[in-house]
Amino acid sequence: MKSEAKTPEEYFNSLPEDRKSAMIELRKVILKNQPKGFKEIMGYGMVNYVVPLSKYPAGYHCDPKLPLGLMAIASQKNFIALYHMGMYGDQKLLKWFTDEFPKHTKVKLDMGKSCVRFKKMDQIPYKLIGELASKLTPEKWIEVYEMALKKR
Repeated sequence: MKSEAKTPEEYFNSLPEDRKSAMIELRKVILKNQPKGFKEIMGYGMVNYVVPLSKYPAGYHCDPKLPLGLMAIASQKNFIALYHMGMYGDQKLLKWFTDEFPKHTKVKLDMGKSCVRFKKMDQIPYKLIGELASKLTPEKWIEVYEMALKKR
């Protein structure tokens, strides 16, 4: 479900009541734990956490006019999605997350390459998401990203 919201505030205000509190809590935990230097923006109809072009002018390789994204959150039709490109680019980070996940919630991990899906709002492991958000500084994410691009 792609949102047409222009700002994160507009996005959160447009959410259905049954999703709003979980999405707001995700936002809070990400903003509280993410290292300085990331910026919250709208992109691809989701709330994105990016390395701004002022810090990384090369931007995202698929569209260099766009900032380099690390995380995004979205309320999809049947679940809340957390996207974390760092887990896609860094196998150690992915292993850490998949090992830690069962320690924080009783639900089975439902994950694609960079997307974690939460179908039960009361089972979202906010503490773990906060830890995940804290793992990469903008500088470290740029390093991981550029290393992954070289391997292509």
